[in-house]
Amino acid sequence: MPSTQEKSLRITTPSDEEIRITRNFDAPRMMVWDAYTRPELVMRWLGRMPGWSWAECQMDVREGGRYRWVWRGPEGVELAVGGVYREVVPGERLVSTERYDQQWYEGDAVGTVEFSEANGRTTLVTTLRYASKAVRDAVLQSPATSGMESGYTALDELLASTTAA
Repeated sequence: MPSTQEKSLRITTPSDEEIRITRNFDAPRMMVWDAYTRPELVMRWLGRMPGWSWAECQMDVREGGRYRWVWRGPEGVELAVGGVYREVVPGERLVSTERYDQQWYEGDAVGTVEFSEANGRTTLVTTLRYASKAVRDAVLQSPATSGMESGYTALDELLASTTAA
């Protein structure tokens, strides 16, 4: 079993506008791909926040296709994000735009998720490009990274249960 260090979230800033997040998973690449691209699986790990639940999860995973994710929180507050898939290479690469309905930073982000596998383990590298260094820095100061690790822990659990099934 891999150590926590081998699975922990690693965050770097390769440029003034980018954040790169790297995380390893104990599952084959196509299983991780499915967990990223099938709505019924995405809802089991992404955006799991105490007091919040999924209100909408639409995904048309093809070039030019759209996605929209909406969570409902305490007192009916909603958090909604959506975008367009720019590039889809099954099992290898997913590129999409990202824009929140309640825009808290300038412009759209562009996310590139790359999937690679060695010895039955998948390395996921997500690169997020923002409109400016100021936006990138604001995102780095937000609770996004702790939320991402929480989601990836839930993804670990989903992948383990799928592997065991």
